[in-house]
Amino acid sequence: MGIYLNPSNNLFKETLSADIYVDKTMLISELNRFIDTGNKYICVSRPRRFGKTIATNMLCAYYSKGCDSREIFKNMKISKADNYEKYLNKLNFIAIDIAGEYQNTSEQNNMLEFLTARLIKEFRQQFPSIEFPDNYSIANCIQEVYTATGETFVIILDEYDCLVRNQFGTGLFEKYLGFLNGLFKSNTLRQAISLAYITGILPVVRDRVQSKLNNFAEYTILNSYQLAEYVGFTDEEVKPLCEKYGVDFTECKREYDGYKQNGFEIYNPESVVKCMLTKSIESFWSKTSTYQVITDRLKENYKGIKDDVIRMIAGENVKVDTGMYLNTMTDFVVKDDVLTYLIHLGYLAYNKDNQTCRIPNKEVEKEWFRAVSILKNYSVTDKIIKSSEELLNQTLDKNCRAVEKALDKSHIHVTSNRSYNNEDALMSAIYLAYIYAKNEYTVIKEMTTGKGFADVVFIPFYPGKPAMIIELKRNGSTESALNQIKNKEYYDSLEHYFGKLLFVGINYDEKTKKHQCEILEFEKE
Repeated sequence: MGIYLNPSNNLFKETLSADIYVDKTMLISELNRFIDTGNKYICVSRPRRFGKTIATNMLCAYYSKGCDSREIFKNMKISKADNYEKYLNKLNFIAIDIAGEYQNTSEQNNMLEFLTARLIKEFRQQFPSIEFPDNYSIANCIQEVYTATGETFVIILDEYDCLVRNQFGTGLFEKYLGFLNGLFKSNTLRQAISLAYITGILPVVRDRVQSKLNNFAEYTILNSYQLAEYVGFTDEEVKPLCEKYGVDFTECKREYDGYKQNGFEIYNPESVVKCMLTKSIESFWSKTSTYQVITDRLKENYKGIKDDVIRMIAGENVKVDTGMYLNTMTDFVVKDDVLTYLIHLGYLAYNKDNQTCRIPNKEVEKEWFRAVSILKNYSVTDKIIKSSEELLNQTLDKNCRAVEKALDKSHIHVTSNRSYNNEDALMSAIYLAYIYAKNEYTVIKEMTTGKGFADVVFIPFYPGKPAMIIELKRNGSTESALNQIKNKEYYDSLEHYFGKLLFVGINYDEKTKKHQCEILEFEKE
């Protein structure tokens, strides 16, 4: 048993001793199907705090010959899998935390030499009958063991992209390319590796790194295929946690959900766990990441990005081409590169079906609000956001003039390169002006109601707040908008809501570019 070579299961035991552990052991069953096949090279990339390291500790406990984990796994999901016994503690296992090595080495430029020396020492201890000269690489050591014994290896590199993100183009980076080449591109070594599993924030770089890792199948936040449910929490995992800890599931979902993948709703697990333990729905993202990541990219002001950012803050999805991004921290050429980068970091969610991105949830939305608040070219956006609570209150007080004034300002702002008279622009103006309402209402665009579709419906989370139905008209009248709400019985679809309703009729005049508003109160019994 070593630190790197055939380690113990202690790290996974620590995970299991925590107050909350969600069983992700069926990931092992999926990976077992890849062992000793042409698909045995796996790259899993996710944002920080999505459980990548916990998964690698679990894999270590299962595969490593340096421990006996039968007791650990006997009551877990994997114990019922057909392939459970096949590889349980039967393979040589090498686990390297690249980020940890980089951060904890005093002479960072020599970290790979120090790492290799420590691994050679462990090879000598565990295979005393085999000679491992001082000038050997890790790849050489693996090859010697395989040649002498026929035993194969599982290799895990956690946070493999740490040096790509922090040392791109440096001497250490060049050494790292050689290190990767030795482990993963040697045909003679390939038969000695049963499984290679690397994790990172970013996928494989489409540059010099790619040639070293182009044999890896990528399971990213853009598309993680059959591994989607194993990194991050799902609805089925969060619901029982909410029941156990007395947390409202609907609120938890609004705050931390949003990364839909392969049919699964994926939550940020770090935030969910902290929410359960504190019994508090709040933003934990800012305690592990920072909005500065967003501002650094928005400062560069790539063509069209401001328009897209405003639309996403207003609640829209925007088109994104994720195929151009080179997966580095430096090579940003167009706005799509920036948006794709922010998707990989978790600040945006991606819908692969229609190739769009959006702000995933309320927790991350707060980081976007903080980011735009310090950027001069988003000062108007910031003012509208900060005024939205007052606008909601004015609407509830039926102050029509305040609504008209706010929409005049918001409509001009969201239009930008889009036609001012575009119906989508008007809808975005509504969403942005009422952005605060999402703290107290479920806001639904084009909701099926009664005999038609209501433009915007606000359904309160809690009793005491009136519901609102907004109907928009162009070159018509507020009276016709209100009549449409009443005549088409939009309110009948709110079958579970009883109490005060506000009908908000808004007309936009294309000639004057002004909005008119009229608000009626209605009691639903």
